[in-house]
Amino acid sequence: MVWIILIGVVVALLVYVVGMGLYQKKFLKTLTEDEFKAGYRKAQLIDVREPEEFKKGHILGARNIPLSQMRQRLKEVRNDQPVYLYCESGLRSARAANFLKKRKYGNLHHLQGGFRKWTGRVKSN
Repeated sequence: MVWIILIGVVVALLVYVVGMGLYQKKFLKTLTEDEFKAGYRKAQLIDVREPEEFKKGHILGARNIPLSQMRQRLKEVRNDQPVYLYCESGLRSARAANFLKKRKYGNLHHLQGGFRKWTGRVKSN
């Protein structure tokens, strides 16, 4: 009986993860590093990592609006320009995109693999 419940939970979790991925593809464009580099200078480049992470190194020209502060700092994000998001791995930037989508933001992009995979220019504070 316990195994049936455990299998049911695992299946439900997989359905949720796959469903969210399909839902995000409708409004969030995942970009390779080259695609990201080609467009981020004409967009709002937002690093959603925490300030300590940002200070250790970030993409040149990025603004730091941590996911944990996105609700309070939403007015800093314009909804009439493309938004390029990134975090360490891509999970928080996808969550930030979900948050922005619910507030009627469009033209949302994020970096595949996050800052961890970035090989371009960086700035450290």
